[in-house]
Formats: sequence, structure tokens, C-alpha cells
Amino acid sequence: MFKGVLKKMITEQAEPIRYFLNFENDLVELNQFLDQKVKIDFVRTECLNCHASKTIFRQGFCQTCFFEIPLAGDWVMRPELSKAHLGQEDRDLEYEKKIQLQPHWVYLALSSHLKVGVTRKSQIPTRWIDQGAHQAVGILELPNRYLAGIAEVSLKNHFSDKTNWRKMLQNDHNEVPWEKAINLAIEKLPQDLRPYFIRDPEVSELNFPVLQYPEKVKSLNLEKEKSFSGILKGIKGQYLIFDDQTVYNIRSNEGTVVEMNIN
Repeated sequence: MFKGVLKKMITEQAEPIRYFLNFENDLVELNQFLDQKVKIDFVRTECLNCHASKTIFRQGFCQTCFFEIPLAGDWVMRPELSKAHLGQEDRDLEYEKKIQLQPHWVYLALSSHLKVGVTRKSQIPTRWIDQGAHQAVGILELPNRYLAGIAEVSLKNHFSDKTNWRKMLQNDHNEVPWEKAINLAIEKLPQDLRPYFIRDPEVSELNFPVLQYPEKVKSLNLEKEKSFSGILKGIKGQYLIFDDQTVYNIRSNEGTVVEMNIN
């Protein structure tokens, strides 16, 4: 039995990708449990920041922490709101400088469909794995988060910035003419951002440990159900996929304390 508070799964680029649950006293590799019965029991909720047994508001944090800590600032979800390059503080300038003032990539990724996104260069390919992308390519490398956000905003008029999580889990996607997509992105960029284009961009291929994709997707609400068991058939994005087509999103359930048994 393993017990701990859920946090975003750690991933390792491999063939296929390796997934780990990061519990306080255990680092649990989940790939080894494919095709085995997994039982998950809800214990309680615990804020990832203050560790109080409070209701989770968003991103694994209680409401108080969500509106106070720098990890949950608006610029995290909307990079164009970043201000550290101006020396302006949102919640904690030193933290914001550390995260915002480093190289960022603007990329195109194929999960359910082609989308545009932003992430720190150091988070490649982790960000693509977390989104369940089969293929992805970096198109711009920028010196800070603000410029990456501005580039992304300019491309949202031509590319989606959302993933259809159901289609992603069903492995439902079309092939992408990558050269055409990259050329369109460059064409639609503001002129002053074109010097940041990554020359000779390479499309990365990602292979997920999935034995069986669901035809229909049933999302598990563990806090409501209290307990669930099923045969683990795959892991994709930040989801566990079970034989009865139930899926469980680890990322959206951060801050949930669970007990897990493998048979």
C-alpha cells in the first residue's frame, strides 16, 4: 500500500514515457502496474502550500494560499501579464524574476488537435508530456515569459490554445502538415518577434504507456465516490486510464490524500 498527497506526476522521457507518483515517503513508478488492479481510496484533502487539511480551491491550494502565494499568480496561466522584466512585483518579485526571466519556448503541439503554447525551455519535453501531445515542436525561443506570452497571444488568432482532453485520451487526432503549420506561425508573428524563431525546428515524437484507449471517457470524482478500483490500462498526459473507461486526472486532483493498493 502507498499513501500520500497527490501532486503532478513526475515524468521521464523514455520509450514509452515513464510516470512516477511523488509521495512524501515513496516515489512510485506507475508503468510497472499496467494491466494490474489498482484500488484508490480517498482520505482527505491537504493544501500543497500550507499543508492544512482544508478544501482545495485550485491547483492543489486552499483558497487563502491560492490568492497569496506567487506560484498561483495570474501570470502563470497568462504569461503576457508577466512584469518581472520591468522590475514590478505581483506577489514576490524575487520568485517572479527566477521564473519569468529565463528562456521560454513558444511551441506547437498535437494532442487532440494542433495547439499553441508557452513554457520555460527547461520544461521541455515535460510540458508536452503533461498535455498528452503525440508530437510537438518549438518555434520560438524568447528571453523572458512576457515576450513568450505576447507571441502566444498573437498566434491564438490562428491556432487553438486549448486541448480537448476527451479526444486526447481517446487518441483521436488528425495528422499535421508540420512544415505548413510552422510557416503559418512565422507568417502571423509580429515582425519584432521573428528574430526569435528557432532555426531548423525539429518535431519531437512522444510515446505514452497505453495498452487500451477508452472509447468513451468517464471522469472519476474520487472525493465524491470515496473509493475506486479498476485495471490500469494506460497513463497519458496526467491521467490514469482504467479498463472500464474511467479516467482519473492526477493534476486536477492535486492536494488529495489517497491510499493506493495494487493487486
